[in-house]
Amino acid sequence: MASFYILLAIFLWSSLGVIVRLSNVPIHILIFYSMTVSVIVQGVILSLKEYRKEIPGVKRLKFLLILGPFTLLNTFSYFYAFNNTTIANAVLTHYTAPVIVAFLAPLFLREAITRKIVIVIIIASIGLWIMLNGFSFTEGHTAGIMAGLLSGLAYAIIIIVVRIYAQNFSPLVLVFFQNIIVLILLAPFVSEFPLNAMWFFLVMGVVHSTVAPMLYFKGMQEVTANRAAVLGYLEPVCAIFFSMLFLDEVIGIRSLIGGALIIFSGYLTLKGDKVV
Repeated sequence: MASFYILLAIFLWSSLGVIVRLSNVPIHILIFYSMTVSVIVQGVILSLKEYRKEIPGVKRLKFLLILGPFTLLNTFSYFYAFNNTTIANAVLTHYTAPVIVAFLAPLFLREAITRKIVIVIIIASIGLWIMLNGFSFTEGHTAGIMAGLLSGLAYAIIIIVVRIYAQNFSPLVLVFFQNIIVLILLAPFVSEFPLNAMWFFLVMGVVHSTVAPMLYFKGMQEVTANRAAVLGYLEPVCAIFFSMLFLDEVIGIRSLIGGALIIFSGYLTLKGDKVV
């Protein structure tokens, strides 16, 4: 059931590209106001008597401060990569995260790097490479590629941090304080409110910044960091589905083959250790 929570969160997050494309709003504005909506919704829930007891004391809050900056770094660098290199370069570099997690997990979580994890990472990476037609090393892409690698590192650190603290805090508390930190960091750079994008703020605030991360954090209470990272490879596959549905983008044979390999890697991840 815990893996299902993570898969559902990934499915919801995979629609984010469509929302960003259709909103036609600067990224920092989109993030700020969607986070504002999420903090209001989560704050109302936490104000209820049955949830107030989940709010940690001041001394414990310091452990939550690290999530906000890395969440903002991950989001900004990922979208910067989209704007400064090819989509293939951005996604391929971002999804170095599972490989980074495989090396960090033994150090910080005492999770062993198993043969199964290595195999599924290789299969998923090959699938992603095929689906996105490999890297493009043309001139002018260096900044975008570096940003993609930075987003992958930030994503990996988020997975490790969430895994460490998922047992000590409720998913609602983790998401609420993470989003508050993001708001504080972005506030000095926001001076406008595009009323025409209000519905996008509402959808992102409720779906992508509240429901999805709460599901993800809940799943991380039981799922290992390595498994969660590998399941993240399914996000590009779901993103292609949404782009076909809402943006009329045509799927190619590479996407079908690569997507099939990624789905297979997800299947192996969810199966028992005896599969490979």
